[in-house]
Amino acid sequence: MRTLRNAALTSFLIALTAGQAFAHVPYVRPNVMDATGRDHVTVEASFTEDVFAAEVVMRSDAWHVVGPNGDTPITAVTYLRDLAVFEAATPVDGTYRISSGPRTGRMGQMYKAADGSWKMVGEEDGPAPAGAEIVPVQSITTADVYVTKGQPKAAAIAPSGHGLEVVPDVQPGDIVAGEDVPLRILFDGKPLANTPLVVYREAGLYDGKKVEAELTSDAEGKVTVRVGDPGAYMTLVRYRAEAPADSGVRFRSYSHSLTFAAQGG
Repeated sequence: MRTLRNAALTSFLIALTAGQAFAHVPYVRPNVMDATGRDHVTVEASFTEDVFAAEVVMRSDAWHVVGPNGDTPITAVTYLRDLAVFEAATPVDGTYRISSGPRTGRMGQMYKAADGSWKMVGEEDGPAPAGAEIVPVQSITTADVYVTKGQPKAAAIAPSGHGLEVVPDVQPGDIVAGEDVPLRILFDGKPLANTPLVVYREAGLYDGKKVEAELTSDAEGKVTVRVGDPGAYMTLVRYRAEAPADSGVRFRSYSHSLTFAAQGG
């Protein structure tokens, strides 16, 4: 019975990942990523269908910045209709990770359609057909970005070991267009193999090419990104997992975005 249950779970997760149609993606973006000579950066956060074009405000109870001076909560946040705005302090030299933290989103339901795909109730084809299998799903989203002040330091890049993470194996301030950028995809600190990662480009707002690359992690959760032009980019990873027993929901849908800038060579 356990084998059959595990097989059914695997089938569900694969179908959910392949068939998902969530249009809006989360992002955080500072006004500068090189904070040298500054004591803070100003950050915007939003959900959008077009990367870095704010559409729906992102709220979080877990805004924080991890830097050489430790992990500092961010509580002074202005929430507008399209985006959130706040300042993140950069008091000493080093690398800082500015993060939404894991945001517990809405509870939803998905149903299994006749063709075997999973669809969100009320968002795609209206109500679920009579007799369809319905599964509760809750979203967990995290958005990260790194800024560097003076000499970079590695502490802020270390994984937390909790939830879905994308960890750069290079100093984020040293990313150069045309050069390899090694990343690791982790879930609860463990590598996620064969996991899709999409790289979006800001320039797509203007030239129509929104996606820079669609990649898949290897057996160790590693993926190598190489962008063709200088500019701002964002990675997006989604992962589905069975929820903890006390969460009140059967499955969780995790999303993680990482904003970065590539410099000219």
